[in-house]
Amino acid sequence: MRRLHTMPFGASPQAAGGARFRLYAPTARRVELVLAAEGPLQADATKVRPAHGMAAAGDGWFEHQLAGAAPGLRYAFRIDGGLVVPDPASRSNPGGVHAASELVDPLAFDWPDASWRGRPWHEAVIYELHVGTFTPAGTFAAAIERLDDLVALGITAIELMPVAAFSGSRGWGYDGVLLYAPHAAYGRPEDLKRLVAAAHARGLMVLLDVVYNHFGPDGNYLHAYARTFFDETKATPWGAAINLGGEGSRVVREFFIHNALYWVEEFHLDGLRLDAVHAMHDGSARHFVDELAERLRAGPGREREVHVVLENHANDAARLAHAADGRPLLADAQWNDDAHHALHVLVTGETDGYYADHADGAAARLARCLAEGFGYQGEASAFGGGRPRGTPSAHLPPTAFVNSLQTHDQVGNRAFGERLCTLATAGGREDALRALLACVLLAPAPPMLFMGEEFAASAPFLYFCDFADDMARAVRDGRRAEFGRFARFADPAARERIPDPNALATFERSRIDWGERGEARHAAWLALYRQLLRCRRDELVPWLAGARSGRWHAPAEGTVCIEWPLAGGRRWHLLAQLAPRPWPGNGAAELPGRLVHATGPLGAVLAPWSVRVAVSPGAA
Repeated sequence: MRRLHTMPFGASPQAAGGARFRLYAPTARRVELVLAAEGPLQADATKVRPAHGMAAAGDGWFEHQLAGAAPGLRYAFRIDGGLVVPDPASRSNPGGVHAASELVDPLAFDWPDASWRGRPWHEAVIYELHVGTFTPAGTFAAAIERLDDLVALGITAIELMPVAAFSGSRGWGYDGVLLYAPHAAYGRPEDLKRLVAAAHARGLMVLLDVVYNHFGPDGNYLHAYARTFFDETKATPWGAAINLGGEGSRVVREFFIHNALYWVEEFHLDGLRLDAVHAMHDGSARHFVDELAERLRAGPGREREVHVVLENHANDAARLAHAADGRPLLADAQWNDDAHHALHVLVTGETDGYYADHADGAAARLARCLAEGFGYQGEASAFGGGRPRGTPSAHLPPTAFVNSLQTHDQVGNRAFGERLCTLATAGGREDALRALLACVLLAPAPPMLFMGEEFAASAPFLYFCDFADDMARAVRDGRRAEFGRFARFADPAARERIPDPNALATFERSRIDWGERGEARHAAWLALYRQLLRCRRDELVPWLAGARSGRWHAPAEGTVCIEWPLAGGRRWHLLAQLAPRPWPGNGAAELPGRLVHATGPLGAVLAPWSVRVAVSPGAA
């Protein structure tokens, strides 16, 4: 089975031989195709071979047919006789983002998964991982060696943090600049394809985190020849906004939409997670995100399961709308930050920053998230300066939300990258963490784990990158200055202890140690995760396709009771005491049906940090 995404961008081998090269350069007068040697393109002009003039094809496009071009050829583009740049739609950039691109023939890879049609979304149990720190080798190939462990755990989908090529050898991936080229430090394009095929062979979906709201600060040359990619009138934390709706935006939109289709079609991915949708400024009649989702569903989504997941701090329920038969019209689901924040407050007691919005009645706020989706559905946000946040979401199915105790964001954006298990242990709150874990894994919403969470990995997940010189200093000093707003970092000496993101040691400390699973404490956590996910698979998932939003109430402070309708008339019940004191009410009366999971004694009194889950059958 061979797979190819046909697109107007980049370099494409031709069936009759040779290759076609195309570049969108509307603000360039002249473009040449150069056959480049190894090394940085700007470092030594003598390494650049004679150029081939590219014909202007209208509307800002330049193209050239090169006879004899074969896969493996290194090439670049010279702009107006000066700057030499890689292909922004390069399928491979082995030397990094400042080096020549490599001509790749996608049809050379023979896929072994022709029968794979994906999995329905309600079966999703997601495992977020960073390729570089997931294994000691930090490669696509090495990740394959751990897939069987994830299957045994109960995972059904892996979600890769961004793999598009970024500056340097190490980083989180959210500073990608060559969005079509897998990051060279992780392996070649065919290595990523082997990882996807190996996952499919084990019944695992593969989702990819993609960033379409900005480019990284180093290695993006589009300003030099395609300034229409940016809207200088709109500022973002990363500079000028991407031009998704202004003059000249049609080709810009196509660049990103083709990128989404490319990953799903050419790499046979099962879906995408769109980063920071709230930062995509688009006043068009049809928002970019909506068009992207529609194109995915009308394209590869016609033949197999293809999923779209959003990160959107605006809590906009409109993009999560479902048809009467339960099909998502646009996105399948959204990361539920409100649920995460309420969970974090309950485990740690931290109430600074955005956690302040969940400090008051955190258990009740969590219950609303588990039952209805968003915790904030139009209410005023204290962290947001009193402005209303979110829209009503109780009409949506619970599968429209992804709940998690930990993510790369919430762990890595801490000064020292502490995982929740580390914080819970230090605070004597492991019982709280166990109870809240049951709430997440046994609620109908698809749960997501962050790599190593399942065995309480001790390694932190720090913010790391690989910039040089002035940019490296700016990133290090800027990060430390950000934390200066917190009381614990008011002392400059305290800020100096925050790890330097550019230091190799910061990256290496973030690698998880799989050997820990053999130690008693870590093995106990792993056994609990497996038990809860086995319960989810056997008792809940078969009835999730017809699940609807739940009803909840809080009989007392810290006590929550939730009921969800499932398919076939069944009902799923969760009763939890999320506080360090018992609830003396009648737990048995609050929980009808057959008990499928319980912690603590089973009397009428709910013990501190205890959870009971039951299912009641439908009509015979």
